[in-house]
Amino acid sequence: MAPTYNTPYSTTSEMLAQVAEIAEQVGRLSAMRGKVAGLRHRSNRTRAVHATLAIEGNRLSPDQVTAILDGKRVLASPREVQEVRNALLAYDRFTGWMPHREQDLLEAHRTLMAALVDAPGCYRAGGVGVMAGDMVVHMAPPAHRVPSLMADLLSWLERVQDHPLITSSVFHYELEFIHPFADGNGRIGRLWQTLILSRWRALFADLPVETLVHAHQDAYYQAIADSTEAASATPFILFMLTMIRAALDELEATGADSDGADRSDAIAGPRSNCQPNPGPNKTPNK
Repeated sequence: MAPTYNTPYSTTSEMLAQVAEIAEQVGRLSAMRGKVAGLRHRSNRTRAVHATLAIEGNRLSPDQVTAILDGKRVLASPREVQEVRNALLAYDRFTGWMPHREQDLLEAHRTLMAALVDAPGCYRAGGVGVMAGDMVVHMAPPAHRVPSLMADLLSWLERVQDHPLITSSVFHYELEFIHPFADGNGRIGRLWQTLILSRWRALFADLPVETLVHAHQDAYYQAIADSTEAASATPFILFMLTMIRAALDELEATGADSDGADRSDAIAGPRSNCQPNPGPNKTPNK
């Protein structure tokens, strides 16, 4: 990131304690070969996909997500089915993407939003406001600033030396603040945090932190709002550390299958060229 950039958070004793405890817990789980192998189990992948889409209003059940993974037909709206197919494919592909590469981020958005928006894989061309009900709670930066803001953020991510548990949360929050896409910002932010964490420890590739975020969805939005009001990502970092710790607690308490991965053959949507998307747009707070 540019030398003048200041990371929008400050470390606290609570934050450092959480990071130390999570790192210790991850070390224990990584040493348990059966549990780590079990993290590849498809149930964790479908749970993550179900949760990240449910946060955004997708009404399909976990069983329906599994049915789509198995290539079965489900009674649901075509859009909701397409959302699931796209997300299954994105979570299947994401270990091949590099967190700091813009082309990978855009490819991820193209995969997630294929056949759902006019210009998947392209930054927005118009203004956007984040809504909570009928109220605008955040006006994202103007569209003309998005490319430079994202370039700065990705450059910072490549160079930062702080702990991935912290930097992944900062990136997640900053992406939601910039709101670089016309739609799909929430799901790409959650996916990218998982990607960053999986580059630190492989077990995060299939740890469904999204299920805990979904269970605490109001607190998730509140943490974003609190960070925006404070002009600091610290509240959001603390929230995400709590969710990560809870997901690891769940894994440690229940154990994991020792089965290997069962990968999806989900169908990719069509590629789209970036086209102008003029005029302000309002998106739900997600």
